[in-house]
Amino acid sequence: MTELLEELEEKRAKHNVEAEKHRKHRDILNEGTRNWVDKRDELNAKVRDIISKANDHKENRDRLNSEVKQLKTQRDNWNRLVSSLSEKLIQLKREKMPQGGLPIRRLKSQLRALEKKHMTSVMSTDKERALVEEIGDISSKIESMEKELDEFDEVRQLENELREAKNQAETLHRKVAEMAEQAQNEHDEMVALFEEADELRKQADQAQEKFIETKLKADEEHKMHIEHIRQIHDFDKIISGIRQKQRKSKKTREEDTAKKEAEEIYDKFKSGEKLSTEDLMILQKSGYL
Repeated sequence: MTELLEELEEKRAKHNVEAEKHRKHRDILNEGTRNWVDKRDELNAKVRDIISKANDHKENRDRLNSEVKQLKTQRDNWNRLVSSLSEKLIQLKREKMPQGGLPIRRLKSQLRALEKKHMTSVMSTDKERALVEEIGDISSKIESMEKELDEFDEVRQLENELREAKNQAETLHRKVAEMAEQAQNEHDEMVALFEEADELRKQADQAQEKFIETKLKADEEHKMHIEHIRQIHDFDKIISGIRQKQRKSKKTREEDTAKKEAEEIYDKFKSGEKLSTEDLMILQKSGYL
């Protein structure tokens, strides 16, 4: 019985060691799961913040694109007015010009061609001098004709309207270019932030996968810990039962020995032998007296 008890206690001790080992592994893994959860939550918080900023840039881009669209419509209206006024001014100048001469537009076209020739062609000094004189003559004619035309109120008024229309069209064109650039910048910022959010989201997903993986391992370690604890409890029940039987058996043996001793003393008493105080106490305890 003693050998069996020692063997059971040895097995119980082994289960206790294994239970403690799995408990420590479980606790380490649970700490890991908390770390992965914190990392995942931190990354998801960053993603939400970045997405919010990206959406702000998106709203700014859409607002700017809407304003650009409106400005383009206004610019195109002014450009159409410029074209209309230009045609009217050409027609008016043609009507006001003296008959028989070349129109100013033709002269200006000739002047541009001669100036280009002067800049790009290689020629002798005499030919260059003659070309310069011709350019000067045409420039003088154009200037004289424009001064003559400026004397007409209708021409002057139409030129002022055309100048104003061109200024308005150019101003709106600059605004369109500026706001289109701003819209593109907002778009680029939005795209960069969405890409950053996608990368962080991948990291958050990886942290989630690690959390699940670590959690499953921790659960398995906990399961093993509980199994060894259950084995320990089973061994405790068996060992306790054996020890209880040992105590009961020992008590029975002691009672049998005491009873036998009391019977022997009682036989002495009946035969008239002198009993000691201790003998009398044993008889009293055994119920003989």
